[in-house]
Amino acid sequence: MADIRTDINGKCRQGTSGNSMPGDGGMKPGADTALLMQASGIYKSFQGSAGAIEILKDFSFCLGKGEKVAVVGASGIGKSTLLHILGTLDYPDRGALFFEGEDVFRFSREKLAAFRNRSVGFVFQFHHLLPEFSTLENVMMPLLIRGEDRRMAAGKAKPLLKRVGLQKRLSHRVNALSGGEQQRVALARALVQHPALLLADEPTGNLDKKNSEQIHELLSELNREMGMTLVTVTHSTDLAAYMERRVTLSEGQLKEL
Repeated sequence: MADIRTDINGKCRQGTSGNSMPGDGGMKPGADTALLMQASGIYKSFQGSAGAIEILKDFSFCLGKGEKVAVVGASGIGKSTLLHILGTLDYPDRGALFFEGEDVFRFSREKLAAFRNRSVGFVFQFHHLLPEFSTLENVMMPLLIRGEDRRMAAGKAKPLLKRVGLQKRLSHRVNALSGGEQQRVALARALVQHPALLLADEPTGNLDKKNSEQIHELLSELNREMGMTLVTVTHSTDLAAYMERRVTLSEGQLKEL
């Protein structure tokens, strides 16, 4: 697992002590390093009744390959906004987002959609599964959207469903599954294309303690097995404890905990 930190100047540094790399410019987004993603100078505001509400203020954030990061803190500080920008579901007002050296917000909409489909997986508190389809079909869906053959898509989805313990639920409609099972389907769907980055927004927020603990363990195991980078927004101190790195937002800026 890479060990990347963001220093007080918004530069990416390697090592828990924050020691700089050779030279004084930090790690370069396009360099052959363990750096997966770098958000630089991200600013985001929303218009409120009393004027603009600043959420992220020239925010910088560095992610290493294979990291497990928890974004924690009170509601309303910008955690989900950060996650949506990292996943390119939302655009910042200004700033750059480098993924393996490329500024993805300079992509065309078509190229950005293809990047998101291929490289980023999403798991949300509300599963956003398609009730008219089976468990297997839900997990196949990202591959089918990409134009992959149904047989090949099923061949990739089935092993993941087995890995998350749902091999006996392949033909079930998802509304016949328990909440914990539905979240496992959502997790398998997010990982079916083996994305480099998995973003999870309160993934256990609607689950009881037992199911929450199982999802916590599963996320950690899959991070290790698949080598993906995991960023999860959570209020759960138990889930945060599974992560090797914990950060929060304060006045629109990232703070390492």
